[in-house]
Amino acid sequence: MTSAPAIGFDYRPSHLPRRLLAIVTALALVAIALSGAPSGLKMALVAGTSMLAVAGARRSGRSGIAGLGYGPDGWAVYRADRSQLPATLRSHRVIGSCVLLRLKTDHTTETLLLAPDNSDPDIRRRLRMRLAAHSPVAEIL
Repeated sequence: MTSAPAIGFDYRPSHLPRRLLAIVTALALVAIALSGAPSGLKMALVAGTSMLAVAGARRSGRSGIAGLGYGPDGWAVYRADRSQLPATLRSHRVIGSCVLLRLKTDHTTETLLLAPDNSDPDIRRRLRMRLAAHSPVAEIL
């Protein structure tokens, strides 16, 4: 399966990071409420925590990437306007059923999370196999 000619798929941001951020924010707000800090400090901490959570949720929900391809020529990132950019894989991690990719283009470094809510299980499986076959550890063995 690692000799498959190419892997290509559409990409949309996962909802998983926003859900985890909501849980952590709720726990932080409960901790602030139960603390012995003065009321003015509690209000400032609640406001700051809420603003940071909203900014983080907006950032995790935005992506200029509409698709991704991996073939014999390497990685390609497709923008929303369908223009193609060559990319280099900086790192990858497999965490449970999720695949985390860091790709560097000429313009920026993009971090993409392929989770069960935004990608097909077959795509993630084929991608994990391809990444394992081309990782430095696999070449040594």
